Amino acid sequence: MLPFLAAGFAWALWTGRISTRAWITIVALQAVLLGGGLVAMNTGEHEEDRVESLVPHDAIEQHEELADQFIWATGATLLVGLMVLASGRRQRAARLLASATVIGTLVVAALAVGLGHAGGELVYRHNAGAAYAPASTSFSKRH
Repeated sequence: MLPFLAAGFAWALWTGRISTRAWITIVALQAVLLGGGLVAMNTGEHEEDRVESLVPHDAIEQHEELADQFIWATGATLLVGLMVLASGRRQRAARLLASATVIGTLVVAALAVGLGHAGGELVYRHNAGAAYAPASTSFSKRH
């Protein structure tokens, strides 16, 4: 949703319907996304030991690399969004930075899709979820 919201806010900024101060909404949402990504990344790192015996190392590495890319892109987009707020009354700078932020949110969304796909591969292709199944109720023992 963030790319759509950012595009709408950027359009409103470009057309003078909102001031640069209203951009704080986009910055706040981007900060929440970064915070959530950092929490998810930390959780994944803690759970890695539990699944590494079931999942190929390359699949875990790919997921970790995509997570790093996602975090860096999200942080960079947040910084550009903050620069919109810092631009003050310089409308040209605010407009260009808002446009760059929209592009950044699109990049982050694309990275999120790839990251989610890699995570799904861990669970559904490589059966990482089996690391959390109780031994007495595992599928292979019931059937």
